[in-house]
Amino acid sequence: MNEAPDDEGSAASQRISRRALFGFAGAAALGTAAAGFVVGDAVGSDASSSAADLVYPFRGEHQAGITTPAQDRLHFVAFDLRTNSRNEVIALLQRWTAAAERMCTGREVGAYGAVNGPYDAPPDDTGEALDLPAAGLTITFGFGRSFFTSKEGVDRFGVGDRMPASLVELPHFPGDTLEPGRSDGDICVQACSNDPQVAVHAVRNLARLAFGVAEVRWSQLGFGRTSSTSTAQQTPRNLFGFKDGTANLKVEQAELVDEHVWVQSGDDQEWLTGGSILVARRIRMLIETWDRTSLREQENIVGRTKGVGAPLSGGDEFTEPDFTLTGNDDQPLIPELSHVKLAHPSSHDGARMLRRGYNFVDGSDNLGRLDAGLFFLAYQRDPRTHFIPVQTALARDDGLNEYLRHVGSGIYAVPPGAGPGEHIGEGLFA
Repeated sequence: MNEAPDDEGSAASQRISRRALFGFAGAAALGTAAAGFVVGDAVGSDASSSAADLVYPFRGEHQAGITTPAQDRLHFVAFDLRTNSRNEVIALLQRWTAAAERMCTGREVGAYGAVNGPYDAPPDDTGEALDLPAAGLTITFGFGRSFFTSKEGVDRFGVGDRMPASLVELPHFPGDTLEPGRSDGDICVQACSNDPQVAVHAVRNLARLAFGVAEVRWSQLGFGRTSSTSTAQQTPRNLFGFKDGTANLKVEQAELVDEHVWVQSGDDQEWLTGGSILVARRIRMLIETWDRTSLREQENIVGRTKGVGAPLSGGDEFTEPDFTLTGNDDQPLIPELSHVKLAHPSSHDGARMLRRGYNFVDGSDNLGRLDAGLFFLAYQRDPRTHFIPVQTALARDDGLNEYLRHVGSGIYAVPPGAGPGEHIGEGLFA
C-alpha cells in the first residue's frame, strides 16, 4: 500500500538532488547577510554566483519578480476561473503558493515529485526541470478586474467591494488593435528565470494544479529582457536594435521605488499595501518596415543614438537628455516628438514606472512577416498617474507608432508578498 509521505519530512522529499544542492548551498553560504538585502534579492547572489545558481525566496514583504534583477526568460500566463466558489479559489491559491515556494528553491512540486509516487498514478511534478537548478526563478501573481466583478457585474467571490480604485479599466488608446484572446484574465502569473525550461515548468505545473478550477486564457513567452532593474545589469536592446530602459527605475533607488512602485498605506485598499499595479501590453513591432528606415530617421524617432544609446543632445548613455539644446538650425537636437522626450518623467510630473519587458518572436504570420515585438510589463503605484498619461502621449504623437501595433493588454492588482504560513493574496480574503 502506497501512503503519501509528509511533504517536507519524508525520505523521498529529503533526497538531496543536484537542484536542491544549488538552492540550499546558496542559502547557507549567505547566512545572516541575506537579512540586510532588499526584499527580492537572491539568496546566494554574491559576485561569484552564476545566473543558474541564483535562488530568490518566494515569501517576503513584497512579491519577488518585481524589483528582482530582471532574469533573461519569461513565461507569462493569464487564467480565467471556471468556478464561482470562493473556497475553491482560496484552495487554488493555497496550492499555488505551496508549489511556487518549492519551485523557486529548485524543488519538485508535491510530496512525491516526478518519479517517486505510485506507479499507476500521474506524477506530482511534470519532471522537465529535474536536475536543473532554480536559475533565479521568481513567480509573481496578480488579480485582474474580472476577478472582483465579472463583465456581467457578478461578484463571484465576495470581494467586489475590495477592488482597488487604481485597478481601472485602461482606455482605448489611439492605434490599439487589441485581441480579446490576448488580453485581460482573472489571474495572471509571471514566471521569470535565467533558464527557459525552468520558467515553462513553473507555469505548466501551476496550470496542472488549477485543473477544473482555472484554465489558461492566454500566455506569452519572452526572451532577452528589454530593461534593467538593477544598476549591476547592462542595458539590453530591443528588436529595433536600440538600448531599452536606460532611464528605468532601479532597485537600488529605494526612495523612488517606494514613491512610484509600491502601494502605500492609505493609498487604496489596505490589503494591497506593499503591492503594486501591473500593466502588461503585447506590442508587435513591424520589423520589416523598420529595417528599411534610415539610421538618421531611426535615431530621430527614438531620440538616442543606436550605438551607445546616448541622448542626441550629447554625452553617454546615462547622460540626462537636454531637451532645450538646439543645433545650427535652431531646432532641438532631440526632436519634440521623439520617444525619449514624450516618455520622459519631466513630461509627466515626474511619474516613473518599473519596467520588466521582454522581446518575443512567435514565428511568422501568413504574409511571411515576423510576429515579433516587445512584451511590455510595468509596475507602478497607480496607473492613473503613471502608465495612462504616458501612453496617452505616446499613442498620440510618438513617431514609433508607424512601426508598432498594440495587440494585447491587461491590468492586474499584484498583492504584497506572502508571509510565513500565508497564501498569496490572503489579505484580500481576510
